Amino acid sequence: MAGPATAAQRRVIEGADPVTGRLRGTEAQLAALVRRGLAFRHPRPPHEHFLTPAGHRLREAPRGAVPEEVPVRADSGVFAARVGGEEARPPESGAARAREVRSAWQGLLELRRMTNRDGAVDRPCGWERGHLVQAAALALEAAGHRPAEGASGGYRVRATPQPEAVAVHDSDAAALVGYAETLEGAGWQPGEYTDPRSRSRYLLASPRRV
Repeated sequence: MAGPATAAQRRVIEGADPVTGRLRGTEAQLAALVRRGLAFRHPRPPHEHFLTPAGHRLREAPRGAVPEEVPVRADSGVFAARVGGEEARPPESGAARAREVRSAWQGLLELRRMTNRDGAVDRPCGWERGHLVQAAALALEAAGHRPAEGASGGYRVRATPQPEAVAVHDSDAAALVGYAETLEGAGWQPGEYTDPRSRSRYLLASPRRV
C-alpha cells in the first residue's frame, strides 16, 4: 500500500455503495486506489471498481487511521475463499473475516447482475464457472458453514475431473445435507454420491445455467 489515501480518495471510499462496495470517482482516483490495494477493477465490461477488504476497513476506520495491510492475491485479486483443510495459516477469523466474507458474497451477487445476460443473481456467472472451487467455497462460508481446519470436521471443496463440477467432503456425512441446501439456494445443482473405494459420502455440485 503506497501511503495513506488523500482526502479526495477518502471521499470516494466513503461514498462507496454500502452493500457492494462499488465506487464512483475519476479514472485517476480509482486507479490510485487500485495501486494502494484499496480497490479493484472488474475485468469485464463495464469495468466497475469495488472496494477491497482493506478499502472497507479504511471506510470504517476513524479519519487519520491507517488500516492494516492485507496481501493482494494474484488469482482472486482481493479475497481468498476458504476451501477447507488449508495447509497454510488460514485467513483471519471473527468479525473481520465475517465482514470480508459478506462483502465478497455481495460483490459476487453484483457480478452476477452485471455479467449474466438477463441480470439474474440466482445463478452463477462466468467468473464462477472459471473458479469453481473458490465460488462454491464462498457460497458455503457466506452461509455460515465452517471449513475444515487440519484434520477437523468441516467442509472441504475440491476440484474434480468432471467439467464444471466440484466435490464437497466432510468427515460428518450428515453435514452434506446442509451444504446441498446452501449450494442449491446459491444457484448450484448438488447431488450426493458414494465413493466406490472409500465408501464415504460426498457432494458433487455444478453451477446451474438456467
